[in-house]
Amino acid sequence: MLRKGTDAELTSSISHEVFATVRPLAGIARNEKGEPKVSPEGLSIVNLPSVDAEGMNVTVRGLLPMGLSMREKFKITEGRIFTPGLHEVIVGEAVAKRYPGARIGSKLRFGVGTWDVVGVFSVGESAANSEIWVDMGQFTGDFKRAGEATRCWSPWTIRRRSMNLKKQIEENQNLGATVISEEDYYKGLTNNFASAFIQTLGFLVAVIMAVGSAFAATNTMYAAVSRRTREIGILRALGFSRFAILMSFMLESIFLSLLGGIIGILISIPVNGMSTGVGNFTTFSEVAFKFKVGPAAILFGLLFATIIGAIGGFLPAFAAARKGVIQAMRDT
Repeated sequence: MLRKGTDAELTSSISHEVFATVRPLAGIARNEKGEPKVSPEGLSIVNLPSVDAEGMNVTVRGLLPMGLSMREKFKITEGRIFTPGLHEVIVGEAVAKRYPGARIGSKLRFGVGTWDVVGVFSVGESAANSEIWVDMGQFTGDFKRAGEATRCWSPWTIRRRSMNLKKQIEENQNLGATVISEEDYYKGLTNNFASAFIQTLGFLVAVIMAVGSAFAATNTMYAAVSRRTREIGILRALGFSRFAILMSFMLESIFLSLLGGIIGILISIPVNGMSTGVGNFTTFSEVAFKFKVGPAAILFGLLFATIIGAIGGFLPAFAAARKGVIQAMRDT
């Protein structure tokens, strides 16, 4: 839940008084104790030296115990959870990898104090792995957000149990809030210049390499056709149709292209799981992501190789199929 008119957690602020209005709503899920699953959270940005640059912005999130329990895939992979009331933090696994000063046993300086890194956490494949989490009470105190005039929270995380919750909140003019699913929110964050540039660059590289591959396949198959002119003549003399000859050369081109695709996949496998980061101009912080070479990517790569082989081999195969028996014998 964000303040109406904002598109990012960092620029959102919802009044503390709204809490009493939202908690009793019927569309909110509840835990075993009957408590509504509503997690007001604080958000800020700190600058840390990374493996790639002298300083990059990292998101710091203040959480209540309810907020931790609502993250279903949350788990501590190293160390322990922070102790409420102490200057302790846990860092996402992407932060621990990319920021040498944010590993267990290190001390981070932000807010008005020094924080001990006591644990590393993982939340599946979520962008939360690029964040630092702290106790909400310490967060509000250190970032001077405890005064009555500033009793606001940045985003709220809510677990819904009915589809009417969004309508209940957005139609209440007193709340001045909007609701968006976590998946849609993070999908929206990827629609920025940096991610668009990476996607466009990757697409252009793929197109250039595809064109080059198609020409290479064409040249290879033209050479194969010229070397096997006698074979073509013999096949035609034995009664093989032009279509059969066309398909034989087309299949040869496709199989050669598939072989190249398999080699390319084997070369790319070591990249699987490698992580890097990209700056986000909406949140003003770095979001880490992993390269994934999964089954879908492998199947798409093989399909792409098949298409390139078919395109590159069609003209040579068509030329081979057009050769007559006499012409083929004369060209040997």
